[in-house]
Amino acid sequence: MDRGGLGPQVPSSDPTPHTGASAALASAAYRDSPLAALAALHEGSAGKRPKIKLFAPTLGEAFCRAVVARTLGRGRKPIVPSYGTDARLVVEHCVEAEALRHQRDRKLTAVSFVAGFLFLPGALLWLLAFETERRANAAEGRSWLRGIALVVMGLITAFLEWRPYASGYAGLYIRVMMLAPLVGWYVADRICKSSAEVMRSRWSALLEGSAIGPTIPEAVPIGPADARAELLRTQLEFLGAEQDSNIAHYAGTKGILGMGKRWGSWQLAEQLDPREGVDAIRRFHPFDVIRKIEEHLNQLSRSTLATGGIPRPRVGHWAVTEIGEGAGEIARPSGEVMEGMRLAGDSSYPQTRMSGPALAALANKQQFGDGPRHYLGTQFVLWQGQLVLTMLVTVTVLHDTLRIEVTGHALGPLPPLFTAKPAMEEYSVPKPGKFWEEQTKHRPVVSSQEVVRLAVRAPFTWPWGTTLLDWLGGTYKLPEPFGLRHVWADRPWNRRFMADDAIRIATPVLRAVHQAMIEVLKEHDVNLDRFQNRSLLLGMEVQGARPSNADVYDAG
Repeated sequence: MDRGGLGPQVPSSDPTPHTGASAALASAAYRDSPLAALAALHEGSAGKRPKIKLFAPTLGEAFCRAVVARTLGRGRKPIVPSYGTDARLVVEHCVEAEALRHQRDRKLTAVSFVAGFLFLPGALLWLLAFETERRANAAEGRSWLRGIALVVMGLITAFLEWRPYASGYAGLYIRVMMLAPLVGWYVADRICKSSAEVMRSRWSALLEGSAIGPTIPEAVPIGPADARAELLRTQLEFLGAEQDSNIAHYAGTKGILGMGKRWGSWQLAEQLDPREGVDAIRRFHPFDVIRKIEEHLNQLSRSTLATGGIPRPRVGHWAVTEIGEGAGEIARPSGEVMEGMRLAGDSSYPQTRMSGPALAALANKQQFGDGPRHYLGTQFVLWQGQLVLTMLVTVTVLHDTLRIEVTGHALGPLPPLFTAKPAMEEYSVPKPGKFWEEQTKHRPVVSSQEVVRLAVRAPFTWPWGTTLLDWLGGTYKLPEPFGLRHVWADRPWNRRFMADDAIRIATPVLRAVHQAMIEVLKEHDVNLDRFQNRSLLLGMEVQGARPSNADVYDAG
């Protein structure tokens, strides 16, 4: 279905990446490097090994296939929010990259049919030669075998062209049978190099910050009967809405999924006694304290000094539930406690946010025992999305003890794999006439082996052959519970300035929390002596804050 004259075909809310982390993740969709580099980043993403390496996917092919299937599949499992990253933008780039590859594969399929299937015996012989050369290149100590198979095939081809040992149409077929795969390889080489230049230009533009938004005509319905495009558009809308979920999940020592591990914790717990001259304190709820704390946290961007404000704080309420460290998926509540319009009235797109009254009721409950917990969070997205700092506050009242806990969570940068720009592979050869000196040359963007791999895979990339292609070439398995940001996050503590930012934010947040608490207690006739003394002690303690494994308890 042609959508060439539809005008605007970019359903993105923003034509540029929101952060550098979004661009880095999106660039993975266009990469042509080996998949092993991505699989090595996480032990839970091994997938299925290829049965025939000739059919194995590259990093970009496997990344796009896995991400699109995981994020846009109907009836899929919930996805962890990717704070500091525009997940929809990343998925849209994956959809566009797949579309570009399908355009290339349609041309390669035609070439493979004409030059390969119609002259299958010759094509199989040339494939055998290429596979022999590939195995020789991969084997150590067998450099002398490189190119020998292709040389032998060249001699066989020349001999059969001279004497095909048949006459008439059979002889003509034998001659053409040996030459057609070579012509097909040349045409496929032009197609592959043209496609690789486009893909690499998008890869480079994303990392340099000059990329335009992804073009996805497949997500623009051209009429009420265009159900496929409408489904894709709805799936992208739901993905965007899901990223704004206020339901978080605590996974043991992994910390809160999407926010990172807990690196610091400060508690204030004191008895609620009436002040002198008052018989009893005025009743209040934990959420009253939380609302006052929220007011003070929203003022962190202000300062008595012109340059003292904290940039871009995001203050919000979260309902956090425990799922265990080894959990393979997450789940969200359902029913009246959830809010938000169901997309297209379809029950397969559940509501993803807990309502404000439900969060307030959760905060006012006795937070003791099973069930979700309420947290008030202040989140900072720094370093172009490479660092996400979250300071969480929880307020509980057990009997006559008020307890306020402030915890720090940090989600580190993406590994260097995602920020590496495209580069030409170099190799050294002796200089002509001066064998004792070497010169550096660049290999072509697409090698001969890669052209053969793409041409052989192309017919199986159509819908009828994807299952067989997965069986032959293997698959890539995304780490679960999946979220586009947290599964590949690195530790922030080996980056000095990132570590400094995480530690420094703890002091102003903690003091804002204590100041808000004192105001509420003073309004309700509570004796402030113990709280003020404890606040001063915590103020001194946080001055020497340093990262620790706060989620690991040495209990024996």
